[in-house]
Amino acid sequence: MARCEVCGNDYDKSFEVLMNGDRHTFDSFECAVHALAPTCKHCGCRIMGHGLEDEGTYYCCRACAMQEGVPGFQDRL
Repeated sequence: MARCEVCGNDYDKSFEVLMNGDRHTFDSFECAVHALAPTCKHCGCRIMGHGLEDEGTYYCCRACAMQEGVPGFQDRL
């Protein structure tokens, strides 16, 4: 068993994620998202999908990017 780095649960079904050369151990996808997913600059939510990126800044959607003054994103092509 391995201990989750977020909640500390020692779980027989834990899993590891390798990200940027660092190994992380979690007991659930919820903990993995909490620890590793980027945060939207405008609303602060965790981005679990593709999201949007502008020069290293992440947004969860076009509306948040527009409210931060970032033009050019489209919801659909």
